Parts: sequence; structure tokens; C-alpha cells
Amino acid sequence: MDSVDFCCQAGSIHGILGENGAGKSTLIKILSGVLAPSEGQVIFDGRNVAYRSTAEATADGIVCIFQELSLVPDLSVAENIFIDQPPRRFGLIDTRKQRQMAKEILARIKCEDVDPDAHIRELSLSRRQMIEIAKALVKNPRVLILDEATSALTSNDVQTVYDLIAELRADGVACIFISHRMHEVDQLCDQLSVFRNGQHIKSFAKGALSEAEIVQLMIGREITAQFPPKRDKSLGETTLSVSDLRWEDSLKGVDIDVHAGEIVGLGGLDGQGHKELLLALFGALHGVEGQISLKGRPYRPASPALSKRLGLALVPEDRKTEGLMLEMSIGDNLLLPNYPEVSKNGVIDGGMAKAAIEKAVALLQIKVGSPDHPVETLSGGNQQKGVIAKWLMLNPDVILLNDPTRGIDVGTKQEIYRLMRDLVDAGKSVLLYSTDYAELIGCCDRVCVMYDGRVVSELEGDALTEKAIVAASLNIHTEAVA
Repeated sequence: MDSVDFCCQAGSIHGILGENGAGKSTLIKILSGVLAPSEGQVIFDGRNVAYRSTAEATADGIVCIFQELSLVPDLSVAENIFIDQPPRRFGLIDTRKQRQMAKEILARIKCEDVDPDAHIRELSLSRRQMIEIAKALVKNPRVLILDEATSALTSNDVQTVYDLIAELRADGVACIFISHRMHEVDQLCDQLSVFRNGQHIKSFAKGALSEAEIVQLMIGREITAQFPPKRDKSLGETTLSVSDLRWEDSLKGVDIDVHAGEIVGLGGLDGQGHKELLLALFGALHGVEGQISLKGRPYRPASPALSKRLGLALVPEDRKTEGLMLEMSIGDNLLLPNYPEVSKNGVIDGGMAKAAIEKAVALLQIKVGSPDHPVETLSGGNQQKGVIAKWLMLNPDVILLNDPTRGIDVGTKQEIYRLMRDLVDAGKSVLLYSTDYAELIGCCDRVCVMYDGRVVSELEGDALTEKAIVAASLNIHTEAVA
């Protein structure tokens, strides 16, 4: 960051916009006590403050909900919510009171379905994100910083968070809201600030600039259409065919075909079987029943290793825990699925490995200082590029994508959209699950909407609209909501 001036007022919601690596995360780390500024000062309530830890910032009323979850998987929901300040009795943790207090905050965030005694690892990503929010709310913040806090949420949970933020603003709390979803910023924020390349570019009132003008400030260049054009062409062969696919209570008879040269979207509300479908196809679930064919041949996804060899690739939901080994180097992460291809007689060939890494970095234009640096030093968008690049190095025929643009900036999203279109234009097949309806409509040739473990509607052409996706997500006919 370089000579940044930034001001947020009590009783307002201030949105911060910028590409990954623009300086947003550095700013909030300084405000919340994770980092100390090398120059300049932070003034809070008219006082110069220099927090040496997040605990000091929290004690002063500055609470941050980071994009990367800070929950302990093997502790209970209640234990995680009150991990910093558990209620005590006679010097010991009062587990009964802690459980009751957890039930109260869960009711406030409309998560009554969550058992306070459940372990975090048992919850979906959306529910884990809501627990992270509950953990922040019990600290009674005076400044609440939300870093992509809605990116993993279901539509119902997003609305709950909107309502909670509005309540906090009415109570005089200052909210700093970071999101790559422009409609969220437009709906929530009073003031906006744009950052680029570690600098504060401009602050302005909501509505003062158009979305196109804001995006241009963010990326510093003229913008093209958000989604690449879909090309009218005859479909290729059926690359992947699924019939009556079943798994436990999540998949109840899924039928879907994916052809060479097309992007097929998976739409619908969270928890309807999309993620399990992708995992089942990649061989990550045991006990899957039904018929699958891959490139015209019967296919039984026994393991991810087999699926990889047969030409499938999966970009998982959570890049931090499922897609990357954070403490390993960028280069080693890129090579993880590719070691057989860069080895001779079981020994890694240094020249081949270096060439493969350079090719992957160039393919997705990953911004790296050195491939030897830990992958956790990359921005979120560049980490996601790394997850995608390591699989594309294998030249797969079918690419399974689980919400691949969640929590990344608009510029990187456009790069991924163009990449998907280039892949299918080259004859590949893409099966894309996304929580962003605009993304499904803009990217996909067809969208299969799932409800209760089945595909209940297939939309394409003029029928592919947000209204139709929402109606199918609720398993009702579009005419019923006309």
C-alpha cells in the first residue's frame, strides 16, 4: 500500500472495491491489528491507535470477518462462537450458559437449524460462514469489517446478512463492506472507495458513478463485455452422460448430458445436490449408483486418480482447504496432479517441471513473484487461477467447476469466463456450478436447475432468464410467479 487516505463514518456502510491484490486486504489487516503500518497513522474515535494484535483491535470495538474462515473444525459451534470470551462460572467455562447464548445468537442470524453442539466440520460452507458472522456479532463491534462475507452464502443467508448490517448501521455501527458482487454493493452501501495497485483511487457516494465507470477505475483500463459471446454451432459428441445417478439423500436420480463444445450450468438453491454431483462424477464419493458414460464408454468413478487418468478435472469449492496446499510453493502446487508427466523413471525431471510451471503461469497469467514462494502469498484471484491451471496442464476433456469465481475480482472473473469459452471452442466440455445467476445466464449454453437431488428444469436460449432459474429453484412453474 502507498500513501492511502481512507475514512469511514459511524452509522454508515462503506464499500471497498478493487481487484485482488489492489490493497483491500492489507488495509483491513492494518485496521484490525494483523499488520502495523510502516508509515502514516490510524485514527479511531479521535485517537491515534496502533494495535499490536487483533485482540487489541477487538477490545477497542474493531471486529473483522475475514474471507478465509477462522473456525476450528473439531470444536463445536458454541465453542467456536465464544472461543475468545467464553462465559465462566467459578473460573470455569459455563458450558450450559455458553450453549444457551449460542442458541440465542443462532436465532438472531436465522440459523435455528444448527445444533450448538455440532462440530464445525459437519456443517456446509454456507453455514460455517454464518457461524463466522455470529462469532463477530457477539463481540459487539463498533466497526464491523466484512471481507467477502457473503461469497459462500445461500440466497436466504445473504438476505439475513443484509438485514443484520442494516440493523447495525441503524445502531451507529460503522460497517466496511468488501465484495466483488456489484449488486451487493449497490444494494447495501452508502459510500464507496476504489483501490488499485495498493493505492486509494477515489471515494464517492453510491450512485455517483455508473457500474462501467466503477469497473474501469478498478482495473485501470477500458472494459470489454463481461461475458464472451456464445457461438452458434452444432454440438459435438456427448462427452459425459449421466442417468438415474443416486447417492445417499443428496442425489435422487440425476439425468444430465454434456456435449463437447458447450458449457452446461448447474443452478438452484444451495444444498440441492450440485456439489455432490460434481464430487460423484470425479470419484470422490463412495456408494454412488446409476449409469455414467464418458466419451461413449461406461464409466465407474471409483477414485479421483482414475477420473484424472480418464480425462476429468475438478476445481473444488474451497481453494484454501480443497484446492491448494497453502504452505507449499506455488510451483509444487501447480505440479501436484502432474508429477507423472514431469518425471522420468519415477524421478522428477527439473527441466520438465520448470517448463510445466512456466506454461501454467503463462496460460492463466498468474501474478507470481517467484514459483518458489508459498502459494498462500498469492492474492485470492491468483490462487484460484493456480487451482484451475494445475488441472488444465493435464489437458482434460471434461472440466467440472464448483463456483470457480466465488470471492474473486471482476477482472479475474472475465479472464476465467474467456478461458471457459476458449476451452469449449476447442472441443472441451465444461460443467459449471455457480451461485451467481448472472454468471449462469452469461456463460452457459444450457442450465440444468436442481431441486431435491434431481434436475427439474433445463433452460436455454430465450428461456434462460433469472426469473426462470429462480422459479425452477423453488420447483414451481414460471407462470405461477408471473
